[in-house]
Amino acid sequence: MNSSPSLFRHLFAWILGALLVVWATFMYFGYRTGVHEADELTDGHLASVASVLFSQPAWDGRPAPGAAALGGRPELKAHDYQQSMSIVIWDGAGKLLSHTGEAPLPVFNANEGFETLELGNPPAPWRAFSRWNGSGHERKVTVLLSVSERDDLAEDIAEQVATPGLWLLPVVALVLAFAIWRGLRPLLDLSHQVNLLDVHRNTALSAPPHEEFKAIVQSIDMLIARYNAALAHERELASEVAHELRTPLASLRLHAASLRHGLSPEELELARKRIELDADRAAAVLADLLALARASRTELAEAQQELDLADLARRVASEFGQAAIQSDHELSVEAPDTCRVRGHRVLLELALRNLIENALAHTPRGSFVLVRVQADPAMLEVRDNGAAMQAGSEALMEGRHLGLGLGHQVVRRVADVHDGRFEAVDLQAEGERAYRIIFGPAAA
Repeated sequence: MNSSPSLFRHLFAWILGALLVVWATFMYFGYRTGVHEADELTDGHLASVASVLFSQPAWDGRPAPGAAALGGRPELKAHDYQQSMSIVIWDGAGKLLSHTGEAPLPVFNANEGFETLELGNPPAPWRAFSRWNGSGHERKVTVLLSVSERDDLAEDIAEQVATPGLWLLPVVALVLAFAIWRGLRPLLDLSHQVNLLDVHRNTALSAPPHEEFKAIVQSIDMLIARYNAALAHERELASEVAHELRTPLASLRLHAASLRHGLSPEELELARKRIELDADRAAAVLADLLALARASRTELAEAQQELDLADLARRVASEFGQAAIQSDHELSVEAPDTCRVRGHRVLLELALRNLIENALAHTPRGSFVLVRVQADPAMLEVRDNGAAMQAGSEALMEGRHLGLGLGHQVVRRVADVHDGRFEAVDLQAEGERAYRIIFGPAAA
């Protein structure tokens, strides 16, 4: 059973909840309005009856007995909203002239207008309207209606107003459900495309024709492109690692196997040196791999900050002073007083150490290694004259690991992080080689 949350159910629940609140508010005020309007209607009916009685020509104030009493005669009630009214008529002195209907006889007074009276035993509420026939106060008419009958009429009218809302609510809910489902169709189609997406084929998504989905589709396509680029990079890196490790490992195996046979002291010493050299070379390859992993972690964990590239170059180069003396290299720094850039300090130190180590390891004794910083455009460079020196010397062969591929991968990764580029340039005129990180606009 799939228990994951559904966007459709989430939207439908919120919309239906909001609809219920609005609907309940509408029903409440509709019911109250229906009751109020029904009360106004019956009050108007009472006043109308009194006016009709006074407007009759040659009226003597004596209506026919039972003319207004319908409560006890259901055959006279022809309409649901027809009500049983009682009429009481007095003369100006308060003498009862006529009393028709079911209402108990009220106490005579000179008041006019609407009022609610408690009449009968036990007392019950009656709605009454009183009126004199004119300024002479010769006749007074009081029209009465039972409040319970009045309330029944009000509730009936209010229910008739509110009931359609109750029947319409399920219909509106179904229409809303269909509308939400239909509105989510583009999102469902996009989700289906994403589920069927094969990132290894680098296929692009078909964006729905809605402005809101364009950013999502572009982001997914960008992620796919980055994934494939990273995958291609990792394949290239794996091939480079295999190439770098194949030679030293094969050599280690060969010389280790040779130790099983009887060797002369000279051959034994040579085999020992070769094993040490191959082990150092394999260790250097693994160190470069660790540097690549560290570069990736630092890129994610460390935010760029403003730093002095010239000071960084002088400080890192000073760490290799003793190594340069031991390998008979001339190590120097050429940099302005300051060169402000934005970047990752740890990554730039890692890249510069890698370039200096490679320069010291891959140039003959007596070579110079120059660490150079340029301000405009911002550039970090390591230059050597190894190409001009005598190639293939014993000092070079005795040295460190010979593979440059992984080391350059580390530097290239650092340059990419800083929106820059890494270049390896042969300066034929001077017989020198230069390895540069040229910073991009975002880093400068």
